[in-house]
Amino acid sequence: MPCGEDWLNHPLGIVQGFFAQNGVNPDWEKKVIEYFKEKLKENNAPKWVPSLNEVPLHYLKPNSFVKFRCMIQDMFDPEFYMGVYETVNQNTKARVLHFGKYRDVAECGPQQELDLNSPRSTTLERQTFYCVPVPGESTWVKEAYINANQARVSPSTSYTPSRHKRSYEDDEDMDLQPSKQKDQHASARQAGSVGGLQWCGEPKRLETEASTGQQLNSLNLSSPFDLNFPLPGEKGPACLVKVYEDWDCFKVNDILELYGILSVDPVLSVLNHDDRDASAQLDPMECTDAAEEQRVHSPPASLVPRIHVVLAQKLQHINPLLPTCLNKEESKAFVSSFMSELSPVRAELLGFLTHALLGDSLAAEYLILHLISTVYTRRDVLPLGKFTVNLSGCPRNSTFTEHLYRIIQHLVPASFRLQMTIENMNHLKFIPHKDYAANRLVSGLLQLPSNTSLVIDETLLEQGQLDSPGVHNVTALSKLITWQKVDYDFSYHQMEFPCNINVLITSEGRSLLPAVEDDFVEMRKNDPQSITADDLHQLLVVARFLSLSAGQTTLSRERWLRAKQLESLRRHRLQQQKCVNGNEL
Repeated sequence: MPCGEDWLNHPLGIVQGFFAQNGVNPDWEKKVIEYFKEKLKENNAPKWVPSLNEVPLHYLKPNSFVKFRCMIQDMFDPEFYMGVYETVNQNTKARVLHFGKYRDVAECGPQQELDLNSPRSTTLERQTFYCVPVPGESTWVKEAYINANQARVSPSTSYTPSRHKRSYEDDEDMDLQPSKQKDQHASARQAGSVGGLQWCGEPKRLETEASTGQQLNSLNLSSPFDLNFPLPGEKGPACLVKVYEDWDCFKVNDILELYGILSVDPVLSVLNHDDRDASAQLDPMECTDAAEEQRVHSPPASLVPRIHVVLAQKLQHINPLLPTCLNKEESKAFVSSFMSELSPVRAELLGFLTHALLGDSLAAEYLILHLISTVYTRRDVLPLGKFTVNLSGCPRNSTFTEHLYRIIQHLVPASFRLQMTIENMNHLKFIPHKDYAANRLVSGLLQLPSNTSLVIDETLLEQGQLDSPGVHNVTALSKLITWQKVDYDFSYHQMEFPCNINVLITSEGRSLLPAVEDDFVEMRKNDPQSITADDLHQLLVVARFLSLSAGQTTLSRERWLRAKQLESLRRHRLQQQKCVNGNEL
């Protein structure tokens, strides 16, 4: 095993060591993964790994070991790359094997040429995810991760800060090479450009991507590049994530913590003039679609860096105050200690929320249950555990709902406040949809990871006309609340994406959106003494979260009686208000 290597700054050197020892034997790949796993177990090593969430891109060294906390926004088609390739020295005819894993470009030393016909070369497959920072991540979460990170970084000498600040148009200008540089590369192109391979300077390097059309096309690059964040106002880098193992374990909207090798090579932004000239001979519409797909799938590395994943972990949560995995044996002691102290914490939180809700202790009780609720299972189409709450009686055109949302931001790791105005409902994009020209999933407001708190503020709603998009948006919100699913738009069909989003509605009177089963309310109106299945389910959910909020994992008689009392008080208040939405308070 290689030793004495700087695995943080030069991880490819570690990989090279294992490859040199094992050659084409695939065991070297497993040894690389095990090596980095062991390294990350040493003395808080993860805290020393620079994170793209906290460190500006121009402070990170190219080809260094980094981490990234992110959500999978889209999954691109699998791509082929040269897993192993052979070069030939033009003078000595000596042959050398190289690995292509964890790289975007194939390294070729002086006087070396790639032997495209070598029988020792192998073509492998990898998956590409388009990943964005966790949507709606709270400020306190970001600050906690920043404070915990101990990485020492300084501006990179090989990746200048000016590149980080260049616009998309500037990248286009830089990509247009002077004629002198073109002449220098002319002989290289004549040597053979196969499968989208490109020379890119001294020492000569070849792109390892074996599929064609991976370079940016120059057509229509005048508009800024859209990073495709689901929520407006989000900041942070988007990344193209190259995954080599077990990519079937991940799906869109998963939250991941990635460890891998950063790739920001300028060749990733170079225009492929040969492909552009060839495309000009094709049908204009096909040419436009291909150019748009290239623009989206091969953005400038200065805007969208690449991460070649060595280790990837699906996160259960993003709360920095909790162990990463709550199911592991070493985390059980923490959980046990935390649960034993939960009762006094709950009492303090109840008092605080009662004060914030202008003395309404019943509303505070239900808000606590709402905040800890989660869909714990599904029975057919019914999501068990969803607990949407509608706080009615909120003053219109005041700062009350804004202050309430700020409180929620301090209590949950991720949240978003949707101001439900006619203009927003008619113009905002709620549902993700497939753009077939660019071959990507265009994000929408409802593309959110599990356990995000969505606060819908209806107090800003004025009289007006909802147009067709507005009606579709209201329908999407209703389906989310009722069934905890969002139907993504794929033009020719709808694809159902189950979700787990906590929805809190603030309104002056009756909400436009469903907050509990309407037919259950109507039946109770007709016969207040009846007990339906919906009635029982609501009571069980309240009792479940009431017990959990007090640190109890089993339902006691005391908590059951308390749940019945809370439900009785809630129904009595609803009858007084003469509202029809069962969770209004």
